[in-house]
Amino acid sequence: MASGGAGFAFDADSRVTATGTEGVYAAELTRRWDGTAGAVNGGYMLATCLRALALPMPFPDPVVVSGFFLKPGAAGPASIRTSVIRSGRTTAFGESVLVQDGKDVVRATAAFARLDPESRDGPVFIDGAPPDLPPPGDCLGPPAASPGQASIAERIEFRSPGRSGWPGGRPSGRPASEFWIRFADGRNADLFALPLLVDSTAPAVLDLGAGSSTIQLTVHLRARPAPGWLACRVVTRFVSGGYHEEDFEVWDAAGVLVAQSRQLALILPL
Repeated sequence: MASGGAGFAFDADSRVTATGTEGVYAAELTRRWDGTAGAVNGGYMLATCLRALALPMPFPDPVVVSGFFLKPGAAGPASIRTSVIRSGRTTAFGESVLVQDGKDVVRATAAFARLDPESRDGPVFIDGAPPDLPPPGDCLGPPAASPGQASIAERIEFRSPGRSGWPGGRPSGRPASEFWIRFADGRNADLFALPLLVDSTAPAVLDLGAGSSTIQLTVHLRARPAPGWLACRVVTRFVSGGYHEEDFEVWDAAGVLVAQSRQLALILPL
């Protein structure tokens, strides 16, 4: 597998270009990352906002990004306004706003720093481990007609140990699962792709017979991913008042936790 570049779908579709106005970039959202309801995937839009915000930032690595989804995005042109809020000795903070047809679609804030392991000292405590999964070659992809299938499913490879629960057409009643993912075109994940990947699979509440629409998504970027498949764990613990949270972990091929995310989403009927 190769690192990112213009030959890969994610890089082509999240590319941003300067407009001539300071801090404002142009993007072209595509239909290749549509979610289950036909709207542009929120993680894809958040990743595109992050790529624009990286350009004026004085540090190379995003360490956290949080986005509010104000309205559904659509395929077509967009502009992204960016601003550096504050820059310190080790961390810089900024904001980006994705706009379509004169209306704010995504409003994101992020912090950038350096994730070089040798530059960080301090205690290490890890109270968790990667999912205990069979090798990807021994796992199954989703059935062709599974609930939640969308165009994004053509871009992300998904492998799970079995097809119990919603992939088999029988919601389990327990909204939690573990699985492998990677880009289908051979691109390795990096920090800028992780906000897309944590939002690239069907929502856990499908195992409750429900769908969802993301309102807010926060992604903690813990380390630069090693090449290869990513082992993931997703769980929803609370569904009430028409909303649910979803927690997502991403572990790389070296067994390192590279991302954690939490989103608040609106429950939708299937």
